[in-house]
Amino acid sequence: MAFEINGRLRSSDLISLGGALRVCEMEIVLVGARKPSAAVDSYVLNEAVLCSAEVDFPFRGRFVLPPDWCLLGYIHHTEEGSWCHGTPLQPGMAFTVLPEGISEFLLRAGSVVSVMLVPLDRLQRKYAQLQPLQAELPARLLSLFSLCATRQAQELRSRYERIREDLGAAHGVADRPAPAMVDVDALLESHLAAGLGAPAEDRPQCSRGRRAHYLIVQRAEQFMRANMRHDIYLTEMCNAAGVSERALRYAFDDLLGISPNRYLSMLRLCTACRSLSLSDASRRSVKSVALSCGLWDLSRFADHYRRVFGESPRDTLMRAPPIEPAEPPPLARVSERG
Repeated sequence: MAFEINGRLRSSDLISLGGALRVCEMEIVLVGARKPSAAVDSYVLNEAVLCSAEVDFPFRGRFVLPPDWCLLGYIHHTEEGSWCHGTPLQPGMAFTVLPEGISEFLLRAGSVVSVMLVPLDRLQRKYAQLQPLQAELPARLLSLFSLCATRQAQELRSRYERIREDLGAAHGVADRPAPAMVDVDALLESHLAAGLGAPAEDRPQCSRGRRAHYLIVQRAEQFMRANMRHDIYLTEMCNAAGVSERALRYAFDDLLGISPNRYLSMLRLCTACRSLSLSDASRRSVKSVALSCGLWDLSRFADHYRRVFGESPRDTLMRAPPIEPAEPPPLARVSERG
């Protein structure tokens, strides 16, 4: 599947998008009417994975990092309504994700993000150099912080902007050279310095009400995923979330911008898309995948699927999987073209 950068976005499938980070696979659920289109590029350089992405559709993402990897990143642009674990995201924010459970977020259409995946022990060694008397990484201080007017913040912003420029310029070029201007160790040091030095006002907090909405949506979605094969009613979601119907609808509207039933419909459809993309056509059928996702009306499923993804469910099933299961890149390899 082809991607274009610098504003020339192309239609894309969820599996290729979800595997762009290489080290981990991200599950994507659409939360809007737009078909998925994106510009993505990634590169392995000096035992790190660099990635820059621009998406033109709103989606909910979930991923789990391997135990020995961590994710550092910067939000070049995003619209109001984007969040991570319920905390609002804004342009100019940097973030750090450590391998601790499921990471959940929502990005609105037009979001542009650059990230770097590195081995966790490499980040820990760099932190030990900067803070030799501290035993553990301060996850809370590094998780999410705004880059404002300090020297460290401006330096970090420049480094992430350079990643996006270098990857975008090299995209689609055969035998392209590695982004020579990216110094992985310098980026690690700059990221840590900016995160540790960020004042309290540059560390966004999730309000009590927002946190409550996030937990409501999380509990309802867990119930949806656990009962995907069955009919699911709104009253059951309310019981699972422990709230009234009005509170459930309000939480979904606040966090996702759609109703609980609409989200359930998109969760079923995107789960079916993922299953079809990764299934062996000689062993599974469109019907078996659809039924496993609680999609009983096969004709309606096929029509809805075609409108969203631009092809029939059978076309997805018959096409070879676009990516192999994600594995950490060989650390001995200095660079590899994405």
